[in-house]
Amino acid sequence: MRSQGISRPATNYRQPVARGGVFVGLSGGVDSSVSAALLKKQGYDVTGVFIKIWSPDWLWCASKEDRLDAMRVCAKLDIPFREIDLTKEYKKEVVDYMIREYKVGRTPNPDVFCNRYIKFGAFFDWARKHGADYIATGHYARRVECSKQQVVRTKNGRENIIPATYYSLHTANDKNKDQTYFLWTLTQRELSQTLFPIGHLTKPEVRKIAKKLGLPTAEKKDSQGLCFVGPVDVKEFLRQYIAPKRGNVLNIKGEIIGWHDGAELLTLGERRGFSINQKTPDGLPYYVVAKDIKKNTITVSQPPNLGVQLPSERILSKVNWIAGAPPNFNKTYFARFRYRQPLVKIGIGYKKSPLIIQFSKPQTAIAPGQSLVIYTKTGECLGGGIIE
Repeated sequence: MRSQGISRPATNYRQPVARGGVFVGLSGGVDSSVSAALLKKQGYDVTGVFIKIWSPDWLWCASKEDRLDAMRVCAKLDIPFREIDLTKEYKKEVVDYMIREYKVGRTPNPDVFCNRYIKFGAFFDWARKHGADYIATGHYARRVECSKQQVVRTKNGRENIIPATYYSLHTANDKNKDQTYFLWTLTQRELSQTLFPIGHLTKPEVRKIAKKLGLPTAEKKDSQGLCFVGPVDVKEFLRQYIAPKRGNVLNIKGEIIGWHDGAELLTLGERRGFSINQKTPDGLPYYVVAKDIKKNTITVSQPPNLGVQLPSERILSKVNWIAGAPPNFNKTYFARFRYRQPLVKIGIGYKKSPLIIQFSKPQTAIAPGQSLVIYTKTGECLGGGIIE
C-alpha cells in the first residue's frame, strides 16, 4: 500500500490557475485532440506527443494513421509535435503481463496497466525530464484540488497549522464515458501534475468543439477492442500465444455436457466460447461459473447463479489509495469490478494485511485478476486493487 490515511475535507472544484508547459498524449482520436485545443485556449504552452506502442506483426495496425492524425491536429493547432517510442515497455509491462495472467486462468485488464506503466509511467517520466510542468490525456475523469490542515510541531513545542494541498480523482460528468475505473493506480505524484481537460464535458460536447475548431479528428470513430490491437477479438489475439486445448464443459453436478477450446481463454460470467451437446427446452443460455486450469474444464450454470454459492467478499492485492486510505473503514463505500458496471455497496476491512472487500449482496462473475475500484457516494475514486 502506497500511502497513509488523510482527512477528507470539502473539495474545491476550481480549475488550476497556474499556466505552464503541458505535454498532451495525442492518440489520434477526438478526445485527446480537443484536450490539446482546450489547454492551448486556457494559456498553456502545449506540445502534442504521440506514444508509439507495440502491436503484433501478424495483425494490421492503425498506428500509422493515428500518428498522421496526431500530426494533423498539431498542425491545425499550431503546436509542436513529438513522438516517444515505448514499444519495448509496452510489450513487457502490458502485453506479456496480459498473456501471463490468462495462462494461469486469471482475467487481467490491460488498459489499467497501460495507464500505470505507459501513460502515467514511462511517458510521464519522459515528459517531466524534457521540461513539462504537466502531462494531459483525453481521459474522461476529473482531477480535484483539495486542501487540509497539517499540524507541525516546532522544536520549542509549539504547534503550527500549515495548509496543504492534495488532489483527488472524481468521475467524469459524462457517466457513460467515465474512465476512472482504469485510473485507480494513480498516486499524488502523477495526479498533482496531470490534467484531464475534457472531464467536465460529455462526448457530444467534445465532438461539437472539435467540429467548431475544424479538427481533423472531429468525425473519427472511437477505437474499439484491445488498447494495442484495435478491433480484433481478445480470444483471437490470445490464440496466437496460448495453444488451443480441447476440454470438457461440466454442469454444476459435474456431468460432461459439452466442450471448449481452452479454459484459459474463458472468463467467469461468459456465455460464449464453448459448445453444449444438447440444448435445453427452455433455450436459456449457460454461463461460466468456475474453471479448473489444471484439468482444463469449465463449469457452467443456467442462469449464472443457479445452484452456485455466490461470494460475499473478496481479497484485494496490489492495493493503491489515490489520496490516502479512508480514515474510517466503518462507512459504506461503493465499487465496480467491471468497466461501466453499476456501482455496488461494499464494506472495507482488513484481516492481518490483505484488504477485504465485503459485498452488501453476493455478486456473480467476480474473476480473479480483474480490477476492483472503490468510490464514495459523491463520485470520488478512492483507489482499488486486483481481485484474488
